[in-house]
Amino acid sequence: MPESGPRQPATVPEPGHWDETADVLVVGFGAAGACAALEAARAGAAVRILERFNGGGATAISGGVVYAGGGTYIQREAGVEDSPENMFRYLREEVQGVVSDETLRRFCRESPGHLQWLADQGVPFRAKLCPHKTSYPTDDYFLYYSGSEFAHPFCEEARPAPRGHRTVGRGNSGGPLYAALRKAIEREGIPVYTQCKVQHLIADASGRIVGVQVLEQPEAVRGRLAQLARRIKKLQYYHPPYGLRVHRQMEQLEQDRPQVRHWKARRGVILAAGGFAFNRAWVAKVNPRASKASPLGTTADDGWGIRLGQSAGGATAHMDRISVWRFYNPPEAFVRGILVGEAGNRLCNEEYYGARIGDHIQAAGGTAWLLMDRAMVREAWRQLLPQTVFFQRLTAVYLLLVGHRKARSWEALARKTGLPVQTLAQTLAEYNRGAEAGRDALGKRREVLHPLTRPPFYAFDLTIGRSPFFPSPSITLGGLVVDETSGQVLREDGSPIPGLYAAGRNAVGICSASYVSGLSLADCVFSGRRAGRAAG
Repeated sequence: MPESGPRQPATVPEPGHWDETADVLVVGFGAAGACAALEAARAGAAVRILERFNGGGATAISGGVVYAGGGTYIQREAGVEDSPENMFRYLREEVQGVVSDETLRRFCRESPGHLQWLADQGVPFRAKLCPHKTSYPTDDYFLYYSGSEFAHPFCEEARPAPRGHRTVGRGNSGGPLYAALRKAIEREGIPVYTQCKVQHLIADASGRIVGVQVLEQPEAVRGRLAQLARRIKKLQYYHPPYGLRVHRQMEQLEQDRPQVRHWKARRGVILAAGGFAFNRAWVAKVNPRASKASPLGTTADDGWGIRLGQSAGGATAHMDRISVWRFYNPPEAFVRGILVGEAGNRLCNEEYYGARIGDHIQAAGGTAWLLMDRAMVREAWRQLLPQTVFFQRLTAVYLLLVGHRKARSWEALARKTGLPVQTLAQTLAEYNRGAEAGRDALGKRREVLHPLTRPPFYAFDLTIGRSPFFPSPSITLGGLVVDETSGQVLREDGSPIPGLYAAGRNAVGICSASYVSGLSLADCVFSGRRAGRAAG
């Protein structure tokens, strides 16, 4: 694998002296790490959290959406009918076998309990159902259809139900979700050690992981690291090159005369240090098409936790599964258009969730155009203010004002976009015939099925990586292979590594094949609590 930092992790033998001792050491302090630490502590373990920077990870800057269903207390309050079996039938299509049906059923069955558990930690939820399909609701709504529930073939497999439970907050509400978990950690009395990079896992003579070697930063460096972490908290997404540049400075600071300390873990080490979206060399190696997308998360999502697991012999899977998002809804009017690739053929049902749309665009080579007519564009302008939050509004305004081609005829538009004239004409003719008859070959619902007949015509450029004003966010989904009942890391031969566990995006989990809003955070809760119980 390509380098990620100045040195590669490796297991090291037990030292002659331990500086600190605990029952369970949790590496990383995002949602997965917090949930693991809370469960381990409540099982009676003495727990310590080792955090490389300031804490929060991708959770704190996320939308704060938890995918939950099967009859959560929020669904019931909103008058929504759902069941674990209904949720399972939908997710089985998304999960595509990356976990067993037994594990997926357990995830769905336990889902209402996990949401209640989060609420018990102080995470605020509210039963205000969004009346329209959106990728993320405005501050007026906190329950919504956050996947492809309405689209074919999912709606044939399961009754659509809203399962996106957005944490109550303004704008992106990952901050309030993480703040509640952090306060729960404080109430539980679990010590958190920041600016502590776990450099190596420590193994005894039998191969059991019994501790970690930590680089603790001196006070002068700690202050500088905290300052740099705050500086790139938001900019690392909006301007990834800047975030990566600052991250390199942080990596250099981490090597500036740190104190090397050895921490003993009597019961286990839990890796919960995030994915590897900001390790651009690794992304380019495992999925070159995704390298044009923008990394989403924090620059600490460089794969170090996964590499620590590999150093102990841990197997990995689905590392090429990188979810690249292409969101154009809201405004909902954009769903009425048709999405074509560079060959001029339709790519997919335009109602799909943005991550699934991104999968289809990636598979088609990365180039895509969303075709609309005058009536659809006018409707999009009318929906702009009531349906969008600030970041969606910026994207929509860019597309409506700048990010498109426009012409009085489809032939002229094809020439402006480089699309093949004859193929495009055939695609449009077939679509318009179906729309007029109320039927779509790809299963688009009648409510959003409209022929494109009113000039001028528009082609919105959805090509991955084309414009910094319309970024293509991406997250990595693969990780360490774990036992699905305990979260214990497994070797290539399927045998468990004693004393080592993984959770969140360090591990293969529920969302390692396909992503919908809230599924990663839901998996952080599910896998984090699982690992905490097993290790504690």
